[in-house]
Amino acid sequence: MQPKEKIVLLHRISQIDDIIRRGTYPNASQLAKELGVSLRTINRDLDVIRDYYYAPLEYDQTRRGWYYKDPNFFIKYIQFEEGELFSLALFDTLLLQYKNTPLEEKLSSIFEKIRQSLPSTVTIDSRFLDGSLTYIPDALAPIKNEVFDAVFSGLKKKQTLSFEYKPLQKTTFMERKINPYHIICQRGNWYVIGHCHLKNEIRIFSFSRMQNVQLTKDRFEVPKDFNAKDYVDKTMGVWLSAKTNYKVRLLFSAEIGTFAAEHIWHENQTVKQNEDGSVEVSFETTQLPEVKRLVLGQGRTVKVLEPQELIDQIREEVNYLKTIY
Repeated sequence: MQPKEKIVLLHRISQIDDIIRRGTYPNASQLAKELGVSLRTINRDLDVIRDYYYAPLEYDQTRRGWYYKDPNFFIKYIQFEEGELFSLALFDTLLLQYKNTPLEEKLSSIFEKIRQSLPSTVTIDSRFLDGSLTYIPDALAPIKNEVFDAVFSGLKKKQTLSFEYKPLQKTTFMERKINPYHIICQRGNWYVIGHCHLKNEIRIFSFSRMQNVQLTKDRFEVPKDFNAKDYVDKTMGVWLSAKTNYKVRLLFSAEIGTFAAEHIWHENQTVKQNEDGSVEVSFETTQLPEVKRLVLGQGRTVKVLEPQELIDQIREEVNYLKTIY
């Protein structure tokens, strides 16, 4: 059967299913007339519905028409390509990326609904589920359901949030109030940007370090001059203290030249392969703290060529490391 013919068949099966579920007991002749096809085609379609979808299809001799013995039955069908079935097989594994967040439960529920909507004859190649594939997610801090829901509600309703927050430099929680302007998910970690009442300025708060979040009765409007892009570099990350745009040039040694050349360090990067195998990567970003982390993480395999501010920060960090090792 050609793809176009298959689509037509599936559409017709869906139409027949809808008509039968109306409870009007249609016979084959009525179905053929309503759908504009031959009686032979309808009889073949009814066989498909009964044999392929295991429909409780019965013929009522008194009413002279078809009906479902189980009134709650309906055709469960979602068309998947082979590659999509592969993705479906990996769904449970990919959910690990959202472990410890409310999204894990919600996405699992969506996956289960998709699974139940498939015909019983659809199977997924067991090669994708036999343990021969490993997915390593980022290690994420847990987020409470009530925190997740409250922050999103405050953003949607434009209501001020009150909560307790534990800053990175503290071991105890502190009272805070913010007007939530924007939510960011950075590599699986969730943050809200908004106006902090205590500091009277734009601040960023991590969902995982918030507790007892409450919507207050106070409402707000997002300032017209607020632009989340001023605080976010989608590739490097988000640091509210970093607003100056820098041109960054990094020189990766030949030791990891292939990796450096094929890796996406920044969405606007320029890559230059040198004759000695080293690779120069350049891009612009405001997020110098994240670039610093990147460079330190690569160790001796990368050298900062510019900006001078980053070179100075790396030197300072290396000198400090010498004092503790």
